[in-house]
Amino acid sequence: MKEDFIKLLKTIKREGIDELIAFLEKSDFFKAPASTRFHGSHEGGLAEHSMKVYEILVKKVNSSVIPIDVSSETLIIIALLHDICKTNYYKVDYRNAKNSFGEWEKVPYYTVEDNIPYGHGEKSVMMITEFIKLTVEEKYCIRWHMGFSEPKELYGTLGEAYKKYPLALLVHEADLEASYFFNL
Repeated sequence: MKEDFIKLLKTIKREGIDELIAFLEKSDFFKAPASTRFHGSHEGGLAEHSMKVYEILVKKVNSSVIPIDVSSETLIIIALLHDICKTNYYKVDYRNAKNSFGEWEKVPYYTVEDNIPYGHGEKSVMMITEFIKLTVEEKYCIRWHMGFSEPKELYGTLGEAYKKYPLALLVHEADLEASYFFNL
């Protein structure tokens, strides 16, 4: 999984991509879960989820009811890095739980330790742009990939973003499908 992920990123021909890849390799990105208890709540879940979002997004773009003119670089960036904000975000803690014999034992679970409280999509955009330049459309796609799980006060802005950049809606749909259909 990690090798395929990095192979895709290496096809991007933008200044700073090697530094971004180095950052990911030094971080917990490839071991991190995608969430604490929902989709991909296991070691490596974040990379798995991101790869599935990429796979689904490519299919969605190719079968879209409206033409979506997008480069393969853009698809790779927005799908693989939409949740980069979860890098160094989850920590393992322990709690007591009964095992199958009814005996108490310490079991690991994931908890959040957010050292950069900057939001979700916007934090991913910020982290990526520390390494590579993003197009405006890429910024919108990553920023708004959470869709209607955003606070309802932002629904008007979200709708305008999806009208302006339909690809952003497809990213949101791909993220949902990866999360719920594949639990990744």
